[in-house]
Amino acid sequence: MGGQDNENNVVEEIEDLLRRFGWSEVGMCEELWRFVSVDVDEFRRHGIEPCSWLEGLESLHDLRRPYWFGLAKSNLTIKIRDGAIRLRLSTTNTIGAVFFVKLLDTVKVSLEITWKRTNLPTKYVDKSISLDYYVDISTDEWSWPTELSVYELEKILNGFNDEELSEFLAGEIDGDGSVVYYYNDETELVFVYITACKACPKRIVLDVLRDTIAKRFGIIGHIESRETADALVFRGRNAVKLLRRVTRYVHHPLRRLRSELILALYDGRISLEEFKRLYEQTEYERGRDDIKRNRALEALARVAPQTHTHGV
Repeated sequence: MGGQDNENNVVEEIEDLLRRFGWSEVGMCEELWRFVSVDVDEFRRHGIEPCSWLEGLESLHDLRRPYWFGLAKSNLTIKIRDGAIRLRLSTTNTIGAVFFVKLLDTVKVSLEITWKRTNLPTKYVDKSISLDYYVDISTDEWSWPTELSVYELEKILNGFNDEELSEFLAGEIDGDGSVVYYYNDETELVFVYITACKACPKRIVLDVLRDTIAKRFGIIGHIESRETADALVFRGRNAVKLLRRVTRYVHHPLRRLRSELILALYDGRISLEEFKRLYEQTEYERGRDDIKRNRALEALARVAPQTHTHGV
């Protein structure tokens, strides 16, 4: 399915009307967390706001923000055709389904629904429903280069002030990043990952980011080679220092929640025992049909404005 300008205007009018009946973005966010078994009230009792990812989203209607350049260097697909540009994000992920629609809706979002084969090594899911969100804009509205050399990327990043660079990094993390707290009987470490495929143009970003972040912020990361991708990895104190820089600009709900939770631990605002109990709610159950995976369409329907007038 797709949406034209008049359809988008109708959606806006419907949402405005439904707000009068109690629907809100925060209510939508809370419904998403309930759907994936995250206890919003428990996080709030510990001073952590699970819907903070909504803060500042409205400012991203401006495609000149460095956040969009960071997203474009990760998993935002850009296609130029007939003098126009299409920005596209695709997901089968439960949380991504809600995040992407709110993110692209700051511009004007349209949606396509398709079946997609899954690469998950699991007997529970063979194929899943993919949501493809896209925005069509003129070439004048997109100010960031779609192809550039290492030198050109370095020049752009060096031209950013500290906050602009942090916003760019948040776009990278929201796109192809991860925020992880790993613990076992012997080790407890924070990790921040930014990944890129091995044989694609976006791979050059990792080396430039590693060097730029080290030079600008004194935060040290390392490149790890994996089977199908490489990752820029920040560990321990370096990961925490990076989160202090970027968290206010991170909008992916799960990555923002984990970042806020990790900072609460390192600031001494919650105990390690409380932290682990809350962090467990954000984890995926690998190799199974986890509620946080492959439920994109179901999640989108669950949080849509009309569900709040008819009940869940």
